[in-house]
Amino acid sequence: MATMDIDHDVPTILSTLRSESAPELAGDFYAMEDLWERRLWHQLTDVLVRFFEHPDSAPLRTRVYNQFVSTFESKINQLKLVSLGLATAATFDNKTEALEFMTALAEKVNSPSTQDAYVYATIESARVKLQLNDLDGARETMDAASAILDKFDSVESVINAAFYSVNADYYKAKADFAQYYRSSLRFLACISITDLSLMAQRERAYDLAIAALLGDSIYNFGELLLHPILDSLAATEFKWLRDLLFALNVGNLAVFDELRPKLASTPILAGTDEFLRDKFCTMALIEAVFQRPASDRTLSFSMIANETRLSHENVEFLVMRALSLGLMRGTIDQVGERVNITWLQPRIMTKDQIESMRQRLIEWDRSVSELGGWVETAGKEVWAQ
Repeated sequence: MATMDIDHDVPTILSTLRSESAPELAGDFYAMEDLWERRLWHQLTDVLVRFFEHPDSAPLRTRVYNQFVSTFESKINQLKLVSLGLATAATFDNKTEALEFMTALAEKVNSPSTQDAYVYATIESARVKLQLNDLDGARETMDAASAILDKFDSVESVINAAFYSVNADYYKAKADFAQYYRSSLRFLACISITDLSLMAQRERAYDLAIAALLGDSIYNFGELLLHPILDSLAATEFKWLRDLLFALNVGNLAVFDELRPKLASTPILAGTDEFLRDKFCTMALIEAVFQRPASDRTLSFSMIANETRLSHENVEFLVMRALSLGLMRGTIDQVGERVNITWLQPRIMTKDQIESMRQRLIEWDRSVSELGGWVETAGKEVWAQ
């Protein structure tokens, strides 16, 4: 009987909400009523998703969810139900209430057949815990979600995106630059950059740039440098950060010295000069090895000192650090003051580095052709004798 009463009230509820909505949303309310009456749940869900995504729907989302969506929530796609719940929780000023709402929603969709929706809601509840500064609670929730995800054969991109996004937020709060960098790039791999507003793109690009600079285990920047999100900094006051990253990728110490004054004016980078210079020197060493043919990767201490702008006595320490970081493999001849590099860590190359490699291949092909011509000429001379 209660269900019949609710059903009877739905048209009245929608009519009331429609009268309070922005004019451009009135059509959605008419569509909701029509599709609800015809029990076309899939089409109704699409209209609801569109409505909840509209910025002007924010003041009405809680009432639409509680008074309308809740009356048929079990009949629609549960993953989309969670999406509607997220849009609703986003309008809560009180984050404790938002967490209670998300926790209740997660339990609502916690069934064997809807574990995808459950883990999605669980991940998003961890995001709210981060907003409440409950880092330990957020980590515990994310670990539980990760255990569930490991059992899935495949995962919807929206869930993966949420997982890596919340992980990135957690590591940002913990100032774990390397883990933030990796999680944030994985998040970007799950979405289209157009899903983010320009402001969100710039914020993400800034945070990634800082993480790339300060991450003590990050020495491969190709994936970030090739990602269009970094271009969002081009027309901002932080364009120099983008330039610094491109310089770091090839160990360009001249650019580092030129942009060094910017570090002091950026609070999070103030006092990092020595660390960043060491990182630039390491990348200068890697680039010097990379630019040489694989058949000739023996570098003298003097050559390395020249490339890295280090004193002669500091070269061996630099090479040992690069070896210990797993950036290269090789041997050091202390007596002969030479370094023989046998392997470089694989890198994602920028367009300039690819062009450099192309030129080396052209040169190698020309050398092989010249050798072939010499062998042919020498052979003819031998036969002539």
